[in-house]
Amino acid sequence: MLDIATIFDMDGVLIDSEPLWCRAEVEVFNNLGVPLKESMCSQTMGLRTSEVVSYWYAHFPWTGANQSAVAERILSRVGELVATEGKPMPGAVEAVQLCRRMHLPLALATSSPIHLVYLVLKRLGLQDAFDVLSSAETEEFGKPHPAVYLTTARRLGVHPSKCVAVEDSIRGMMSAKSAGMRCIVVPAAEERENPQFSAADILLDSLEAIDRAWLERFINL
Repeated sequence: MLDIATIFDMDGVLIDSEPLWCRAEVEVFNNLGVPLKESMCSQTMGLRTSEVVSYWYAHFPWTGANQSAVAERILSRVGELVATEGKPMPGAVEAVQLCRRMHLPLALATSSPIHLVYLVLKRLGLQDAFDVLSSAETEEFGKPHPAVYLTTARRLGVHPSKCVAVEDSIRGMMSAKSAGMRCIVVPAAEERENPQFSAADILLDSLEAIDRAWLERFINL
């Protein structure tokens, strides 16, 4: 059982940061004249920041700041919000600690840049919890491409078929499944009825559902 690795996504899985990302994006894009509303943020969920900026530029091109500068503004604002307001998702810290106690290879695979990963882990008190930290920002392609998960498995020294990913978004789930991994999905309440989540191996309302017995059963399925 010990060769089964658990790989956590970060935003929306470990930390309740999706509302923070949404606030930051609305603030920054509105200042550029882009009519972004909170209800529209789900369209780019799971994308890298540069891809979010490109997506909205294609819909509402602006003048002035270039796309790289806009991405940096968003990241800076998200970092501020994470450091001051970031809260763990229910059961997230406990699930990570459980994997540590079970001596499972443990990694994080996220679309966020690595400097934001460090901020989040510090906020959650999980600085030393993971064996591997991977960011799709360093990959040629972001989620739903499997690159970040394949890189993570390689760095862990575990075959993708022996990895379990924990995700919250359609793009993240597709990334993990395309990499050949099993996937536990914990979607936001408003997304739970999305039929695309039928591709998940397990759909949970919260990571609070995971205890040692549950995880052992799932790993040994």
